Formats: sequence, structure tokens, C-alpha cells
Amino acid sequence: MATTPGPGPLVGVRVVELAGIGPGPFAAMLLADLGADVVRVDRPGGAGLAVDPEFDVTNRNKRSVIVDLKAPDGPARVLDLAARADVLIEGYRPKVAERLGVGPEDCHARNPALVYGRMTGWGQEGPLAPRAGHDIAYIALTGTLGMIGEPSRPPAVPANLLGDYAGGSLYLVVGVLAALHHARATGTGQVVDAAIVDGTAHLSAMIHGMLAAGGWQDRRGANLLDGGCPYYGTYETADGKYMAVGALERQFYEEFLHLLGIEEHAGARKDWTRWEDLREAVTARFKSRTRAEWTAVFEGSDACVAPVLSLREAPHDPHLAARGTFTDHGGITQPAPAPRFSATPTQVRTGPARPGGDTADVARDWDVPDLLKGLA
Repeated sequence: MATTPGPGPLVGVRVVELAGIGPGPFAAMLLADLGADVVRVDRPGGAGLAVDPEFDVTNRNKRSVIVDLKAPDGPARVLDLAARADVLIEGYRPKVAERLGVGPEDCHARNPALVYGRMTGWGQEGPLAPRAGHDIAYIALTGTLGMIGEPSRPPAVPANLLGDYAGGSLYLVVGVLAALHHARATGTGQVVDAAIVDGTAHLSAMIHGMLAAGGWQDRRGANLLDGGCPYYGTYETADGKYMAVGALERQFYEEFLHLLGIEEHAGARKDWTRWEDLREAVTARFKSRTRAEWTAVFEGSDACVAPVLSLREAPHDPHLAARGTFTDHGGITQPAPAPRFSATPTQVRTGPARPGGDTADVARDWDVPDLLKGLA
């Protein structure tokens, strides 16, 4: 399916994505959502998510070509694209792109202004750089995984959101955009080394400051923001669902207690010796009604309480529905592009790119006719 660049602040920016899974494709999706013309270079029969490609939302707003990098002319096809691109993103282990003939030196020889984004878990250097890994191992070493969960149970696994996407994809995109700004000002491209361990560690900057100041204990479930505080956590309701509480400031805390009906615990806010009694009272109150009933109680208040919704429930929340936080495209309910722009609004323009489905269009639009070689 042919795609032309659509609205968004990155209209006119060309991005080559060397296909992979996880944080690289998500970063490329962010750039595509922002309006960049992202061409994903898929491998013949290459691995993707364990779902039909038509449901891989991280490939929306992109176009796809198929290039066999192990074929004699494969690297040349990628270098032809890199010569016409502003950004290239790859997520191979260190030195793999170099061995394939599409590393930074090869690409910069064709295009000195190219921003070459490298997405890895361990980074390009260091003892673990050549080793395999996944999100959970990366965040484990940074100390962030050890912060999450109840103190009496193993650390809780935050899906792959904290490492792959927050510590990985978002930092790659920030780095790529900063380097692109520099390249446009100077004509000089550079390599962006985005390692999940670096980004995830960076996310904990405030916590490290609190730790140094003595305001954070280096253990789970003992701090203001990790579930140790009884007015910052989750509680089960009568129907087995949950409510989330974040009533940190005094005025929010007092409103929370009032609506919950336990004003007698007002003095426990800063007295941690009373926190266990407070937790028991809050637990008992939430267990007395359903999630829907408590949602109605706290609706319109500043008590900082919200229902914990499932993935299928979230798009139907009145606030998220009013904002259009989720959208439907091609029969798939999915998060809408974010953030939002007043002058250059973004949108889901096309569904997930099918591997190789746009080769002819990209060959024409990017003036790379050799891409057509080998097409049936």
C-alpha cells in the first residue's frame, strides 16, 4: 500500500529503519507519527512480533521494502537509501552493521550529514556489549527493577515499558532529533549510541538525588513513591478490581480521607509510625464497595484517586475518549500519536506496513531504482 508523507512537524525528514523488534521499531514509529517518511528495510522472511504483521501497530505510518543484506548487492541498496536519508536507525548487536557493510563509516562515506541511531540494550562498549539480553535484564542492572513491587515478594515486572520503550526508544528519539538539529546547522552527522541501560538509569535521576539526601531508602516498599506510603498505592475493591491513590499533598490527602470516610486518620500523613493503621483503614474501606462505586465517589474531586483500568477498558474512559487518546484505524484500537502540536497536528495515516509492500513506491519517491531489482 503506497504511503505519502502526511502531517506532523517532521514532514520532509527521511528515515531508514533497519528492521528489528522492540525499541527500534517503536522509536521509528514515533518519528513516523511525527510526520517523517520512515522506510523500514525488512529482511526476506525476517522475524517480527509473534503476530500477523497487519496487527503490528509499531509499524504504522511507515513504508516497507525488502532487502537481503547478505546478498552481494544488498548493502549497496541500503547505502543508496542512506545517501538520501536524514536518519538511519539500527538495533543490531555492536559491529554487526559494520560486518554487513552498512555501519556508520559506510553510511557517512555516502552521506556525511546522516544521523546514525544505534539502539541496543547494553550499549556499544563495555563488558556486556556483545552479549544478548532483554528488557528485564537491562533494567535489573540499573537498580530500577529492584525498586518495583512489594518488599516481601520478588520485584514486579513492568512489562517491557520501562526499559525497551522509556529507557530505550524515547532516548533514541531524543538523541536522533538533537543530532538532526546539529546536522542541519553544521552539515555534520554523527552516531547516536542509545543504550537501554543508560536511558533507564537516567530515568532514576530524581531518586538518586533523594537517596543521596537521605530521603529515599534503598529497598522496595519503604518510600513515598514506591508503594511504601499508604496514600500512594493501589487498593482492591469489593468486586476484585482496583483503585489507584496518589493523594500526596496535604489538601489532596484531606479530601481523600473525607471522601473515603476516615477523617480520624488526618494526623497520620507525616507520622510513619501510624502508616500501618492508616493502610488497614484504607484497605477496609475500599473493600466495602465496587470499583464503579468508588469511581463515582471520587469523580470531580481533587483527591487524586482513579480506577485501575485494563487495556480494553482504557479507550472507553470518558476523559480519554474526550481527548481522543486512543483511536481506531483499520479495525485496530490503538494509542493515538503523542504529544500534540498546535500548528502541525499528527495522525495515524496508514496501518502497519506490510513487509516489502512499498518497494516500488519508495524506489520512485526516493529515486533508488535499484530497489526494484529482484522484484517478481
